[in-house]
Amino acid sequence: MTRPRILTGIATFLLLAAAASSAVAAPRDLVILGWVERVYLVNPGLTLKAKLDSGAETSSLDARIIKKFRQNGKRWVRFALTDPETGEEQVLVRERIRTIGVVQHDGINQVRPTVMLKACIADRLLDIEVSLVDRSEFSYRLLLGRRALRSFALIDTGNTYLRQPQCKMPQVDVESHS
Repeated sequence: MTRPRILTGIATFLLLAAAASSAVAAPRDLVILGWVERVYLVNPGLTLKAKLDSGAETSSLDARIIKKFRQNGKRWVRFALTDPETGEEQVLVRERIRTIGVVQHDGINQVRPTVMLKACIADRLLDIEVSLVDRSEFSYRLLLGRRALRSFALIDTGNTYLRQPQCKMPQVDVESHS
């Protein structure tokens, strides 16, 4: 073998070794979750069973009486959530983030408003965007999509309920203004 070929071989080996070492991702703080987990929605204070679905981009939440309206130049949504334990209905009002089009499995297109909710998933307190829709025909009232999970979770498709919602809630500083 000639000297230039040997040097080329060594250079190629070093380049491949460098590429392989840089392709290995630095360890991330990923949490392994089951394909179904309990999620605590901070306000309204409900714990729901959620299906974790990497096939869905946006999360969706079972809501009823969904009414969009404008007030003071902002877009809002009023909707009702049902407590799965008591059956009690709570009406919430949130600023509408956007309106999305969703193609159902049966090919039907739906238009849904989205809002932000604070949710505790495992030990993470997150602001997640959820689309509001009647999910009464589904087993799970909350579906968590990729956007809600991508920064911190891996889904173990063979297990459920691997982590309980255990978040440190921020202290709310309530001052009286007279």
